[in-house]
Amino acid sequence: MYISQETPEATHARLCQVLAQAELVVHEGAYTFMETPVSAFPLHALEHALAFVRDDAVWSALIPCQEGADDPEAFILFSFHFPPGLDNSGFVGWLASHLKARVGTGVMVVCGQNTARGGIFDYWGAPLAVGEAVIQAVHQLRGNAETQR
Repeated sequence: MYISQETPEATHARLCQVLAQAELVVHEGAYTFMETPVSAFPLHALEHALAFVRDDAVWSALIPCQEGADDPEAFILFSFHFPPGLDNSGFVGWLASHLKARVGTGVMVVCGQNTARGGIFDYWGAPLAVGEAVIQAVHQLRGNAETQR
């Protein structure tokens, strides 16, 4: 993990370039969390879940929503893989703050590690009600970074 000492302006410029270079995937459909008691790992979700996380009481699996289900906690999901050697330190807080200021929403982020694809990767979720606006804001920020190269 990188530790950067830089001005807020330099951080913004660096992370705009990180965003422009990252592989962005907008996932089809909606996603939600399925909770299972910690004593009963949800093996049945292994094939479809994108992430598993737990606390002392439950396993929480990030899974596609059922067709036609009306889930108030459903998310649009998008993900980032970063090129190897890229200093993406501060990316989650920076982009989350931008989306809060621009769209008015918070986000959820689940991170993983894939060394063969550059290291840390992120799954991001935003409420379905503002999902299109969030994706548009991400694309606009990426486009602004491309024009500054």
